[in-house]
Formats: sequence, structure tokens, C-alpha cells
Amino acid sequence: MPSFDTINVYVFKDIPIVMNVAVLFSGGKDSTYAAYLAREHGHKISVLITLISENPESYMFHTPSISKVEKQAEAMEIPLIIKKTKGEKEKELVDLEKAIVEAADKYRIKGIVTGAVASVYQASRIQKICDNLDLECFNPLWQKNPEEYWDDLLKNGFEIIIVGVSAEGMGEEWLGQKIDRKMLNKLKEIERKFRIHLSFEGGEAETFVVDCPLFYKKLRILRYEKKFSKSSGIYNIIKIALDNK
Repeated sequence: MPSFDTINVYVFKDIPIVMNVAVLFSGGKDSTYAAYLAREHGHKISVLITLISENPESYMFHTPSISKVEKQAEAMEIPLIIKKTKGEKEKELVDLEKAIVEAADKYRIKGIVTGAVASVYQASRIQKICDNLDLECFNPLWQKNPEEYWDDLLKNGFEIIIVGVSAEGMGEEWLGQKIDRKMLNKLKEIERKFRIHLSFEGGEAETFVVDCPLFYKKLRILRYEKKFSKSSGIYNIIKIALDNK
């Protein structure tokens, strides 16, 4: 069993059999792409699991526009388990484990898929929960090169917008911005100048997926509000429509 300082990394190719899995889902690029990779390797995504944290500074869970994951789940036609948590450090893990237990009981899942890229804190704790519950833990994005990762996202038709910023060089104009090749080049310029992490693993920005190959319908934002103060801000999605592709 891993300690909180280490992580056992499993990728899909290590498991030759097809299994039912649950995806820890925030609606951002990482969890959505991890779900996409699970499906591409033949696994069945039986359910999505979302924790809505009352604490915007949660160590574990994404918060901007998190309430709109229901529309994303609807677009994917995948069941969704939503649980609330106060977002208190370490205590929020109890709420996560309860959600995973519910998923295992109801959907007979055998594995958990995460969008962890570089956070040993997050990945090791999820790994420990999975070990306790005798579930496989998949981290298909672990230590993925950021430039290669963005290239994969764009090549595979992921439409991603920025819903939170908190980094030098990323002002209010980034809120709601779709990341295409042109904007990715601007991100690379900011990375070079301000030393941000291109995959936003330092909390520089939060993302929301409005379309990808997993979606049977595309999300269209009807109403939103921006809040920006000093060097950080959020793009709060208020209303979304689902459009046929």
C-alpha cells in the first residue's frame, strides 16, 4: 500500500481485461480526457463521481462551474453520483470514499480513473482509498508532458474553455476563452515569461470541457458571469443548452 509520499502508477495497458470503471469527474480537461482514454482502451465507464466542495481552496477538488457537470454527464449519457463536502483537508477524503463505495455497490465497478497529472497529494490519497476498497486505480495522465498533452487534446477534438485564473500573465480576458492552437501559443508565451505550469498543475487556471468525442451533444453556454479581482477570477456558468452535433 502506498504511503502519502508515494504513488503506484497503473495505466490501462497493465490491465488486459475490460472492466467497469468510475471516473472521478470535475468537468475539466484532465478528468474528461482520462475518461476518454478509459473508453479508448475498451473499458466501460459505468458512472461519474463528482464531489462539490464548499471550500474553493480545497486540496482535492475543482470548484469553478462544478455544478454544471450534470449537463456534461447528460451529454455523455453516463450516470453521475454527486456528493457535497465541506472541503476540509483530509476530512474531505471520507466523503470521497463514501461516494466511491456507493459507486462500487450500485454499479459494480472494479476500478477508479483519475485525471491526476502531477499532484502526489491527490493521487496518493485516491490510491489509498482504492487499495482499502480493493479497486484498481488508473492515472493515465500521470507525469504527461504538458505540450504533448495539449496537442493530444486538440487533435482529438476537445473544446476547452478557461473558467478560473490565478496566475501572473493571465488576466480577466482569459475567462471564458476557448483554447485553440492560437491561444495555446499565447499560453506558451506566458509559460516562458512567468514560469507557469502549462497544464495548470500549479493552480494557474481551471478548465471546463464543452465538447469532446465522449459527448453525444455539444454544450452551449447561454448565460454566465465573470468575477475578477486583482490577479484571480472565475467564469461562472449559469445556464447551458445541449445541442445536437
